[in-house]
Amino acid sequence: SKDDPIFGDSVLGITQAGGRRCAIKTLKSFLEDRGREYIYRISAPGQSEKSCSRLSPHLTWGTLSIREVMKSNQARRAGLSQEKMKQWKRNLSAFESRLSWHCHFIQKIEDQPEIEFTCMHPAFEGMREKDHNESYYQAWIEGRTGYPFIDACMRSLNYEGWITFRMRAMLVSFASYQLWLDWRKTGYHLARIFTDYEPGIHYSQLQMQSGVTGINALRIYNPIKQSQEHDPEGNFIRRWVPELRDVSKMWIHEPWKMDDAMQLKAKCRIGEDYPSPIVDHAIALKNARTKIGLVRKAASFKDDAGKVYQKLGSRKLRPKKKNTNAKDHHQLSLMID
Repeated sequence: SKDDPIFGDSVLGITQAGGRRCAIKTLKSFLEDRGREYIYRISAPGQSEKSCSRLSPHLTWGTLSIREVMKSNQARRAGLSQEKMKQWKRNLSAFESRLSWHCHFIQKIEDQPEIEFTCMHPAFEGMREKDHNESYYQAWIEGRTGYPFIDACMRSLNYEGWITFRMRAMLVSFASYQLWLDWRKTGYHLARIFTDYEPGIHYSQLQMQSGVTGINALRIYNPIKQSQEHDPEGNFIRRWVPELRDVSKMWIHEPWKMDDAMQLKAKCRIGEDYPSPIVDHAIALKNARTKIGLVRKAASFKDDAGKVYQKLGSRKLRPKKKNTNAKDHHQLSLMID
């Protein structure tokens, strides 16, 4: 029973329907219709709700298997007409690659289960734990950080139990760098609310997005830039942060910049109806880079990083191509989008 104490508190929001019938229906609708814009809408939190596969909970709970999803994807691609191939090929190929990575990360935690509790690179142990700020943590959990896009994404996630990968990565990055919270603390909250929680993917990605692997580039997201790029009109923000529903497009991403007259017109007093930013993005980011830089200067850091790469590195280094605009494919998913 879903009311069994093992599942914790009752879900307050609306989550995906489970069960085998819903799983098959979801897979079919993605391969035949919803997936046609998959790679173009995978990052935007509003559009991705429809264009992503939404199969990750079914894979987690076993109502679908990776094998049958892979076979269905391949069959769909094989049956495409030449005309439809132009629209679908890249989308289906991108989706298939994420199925492969799903299995890769599950195997990784089976080989080294301690990554659930310890940093992949030992030099990062103790870096954040002693500086824990409980008020920052609670503001992050509740979606009251004063950064509209961060708050909208967290409130959406808390209510629905799902949000697309890029937004998950942004939430973890913001908590880790701007708020300087330890990944083990934030990861626990996310594990409890993700309907598609998969330990192998979860802890590997938490460490990557928090910069404690020693072998990955720092993934630091600017919450304002992400807001402007993925919710330019502010519709997603207004949906999940109703305090800002009357704020114009010009100020929706940085409402704290409104003067008193503008706040009055928008019926939103910053600091009263909606919080001011709990940290200054630029200052917090500078402090985070300084602290991480000190850790990376340790004499044994490179040697230990080499050991981590030998044990957990995902890909061999490839020669750099000249004049390429290709994106970094090491930025992987916290789940099957």
